[in-house]
Amino acid sequence: MVLALGTGAVVLVVLVWELMRPTLKRAVVRLRLSRAAHRLSSASTRYDPGRERRAEQRARALLRSCIAEDDWAMYRDLGFLRVWGGLGDRDTGARAAYAYLIYPHKPIVAYVPETGELLNEYCVAFPDHSKPYGSARLPQSDDVLAKWMALTADERRLIGEANMHLPGRQIEPDRVRRDVVRLAGWERQRGGHPAGSVRTA
Repeated sequence: MVLALGTGAVVLVVLVWELMRPTLKRAVVRLRLSRAAHRLSSASTRYDPGRERRAEQRARALLRSCIAEDDWAMYRDLGFLRVWGGLGDRDTGARAAYAYLIYPHKPIVAYVPETGELLNEYCVAFPDHSKPYGSARLPQSDDVLAKWMALTADERRLIGEANMHLPGRQIEPDRVRRDVVRLAGWERQRGGHPAGSVRTA
């Protein structure tokens, strides 16, 4: 009796195994394919440490092609751009009484060049929506170019839509004052011709 039961159990296990083997084979094949597909997809979107550097190189080339040579020299040497303000005195032809400093990934700072007085900080953002990597930040030079384009194309709109703060909210006022002094010295070395002379619209 025990021998018959044992033999019956072995036959039952073998039959179940034979019935389940094709299903198990398919499951193993699907699992392997799934893992291979996952490896391929993760390899194509894997972080590339040189990506930001290459993106910044392309952004610098684009910025250089869009702005005046003096402005490019200013950005290359000092790390920021100056744009003269244009609200209120476009008809006079005189240089505006105020200007902006454009920093990468920092607010736009309005100031009075004659006195160095800081007026306001204007926070604007231009996120990177490119696929598949997209991030909250453009490359530095693209951020500067986006601000420069927005400011020179429609100053009133940009300033109206930006978050305005008193000086010092995100950039140390002493840093901006040092940059204003650096800019004046840089212009003196270049013969006293002010760069960043594009008037905003």
